[in-house]
Amino acid sequence: MMFVFAAMWAQMLGFTALPHLGGLSGSIITRREVKTWYPSLIKPAWGPPNSAFPVVWMGLYTGMGYASYLVWKELGGFTQDAVVPLGLYGLQLALNWAWTPIFFGAHSIKLALIEIVILTGTVGATMVSWYPISCPATLLMVPYLAWLCLATCLNYCIWRDNPEPKCD
Repeated sequence: MMFVFAAMWAQMLGFTALPHLGGLSGSIITRREVKTWYPSLIKPAWGPPNSAFPVVWMGLYTGMGYASYLVWKELGGFTQDAVVPLGLYGLQLALNWAWTPIFFGAHSIKLALIEIVILTGTVGATMVSWYPISCPATLLMVPYLAWLCLATCLNYCIWRDNPEPKCD
């Protein structure tokens, strides 16, 4: 009985921690660029302060990770029924992790905008696929989707107000 309880906790913690891995690696790139390149950009006055981003992302990564655990548990693990809902989750997680190197690493604001629009749509598709499986998991993704909508608008405004240099 104790083994089953310990295994359940390990699985829950693993799913919950997974999204943080990409966030931690992305923070290495972000930390450097927030002090150098990012302040040089024109940003809208309504943008959140830089100090809000790590706090918000910690909560969002924890919520989405735990939500994925709820879906996995409800489906009985990695079964045939889990391919689409957990596949979409994995895709959105990979897209999430890719945005930071594109925006902060490559300074490609336009490509980051395209990528975040695809990411936001993938999160919406993930939520639609999760709803019949676990309403609580779907609701845990709502703040993430809302933040992505804000981030998409912010990315758009930065792209609009900071034209990329033209090559002659």
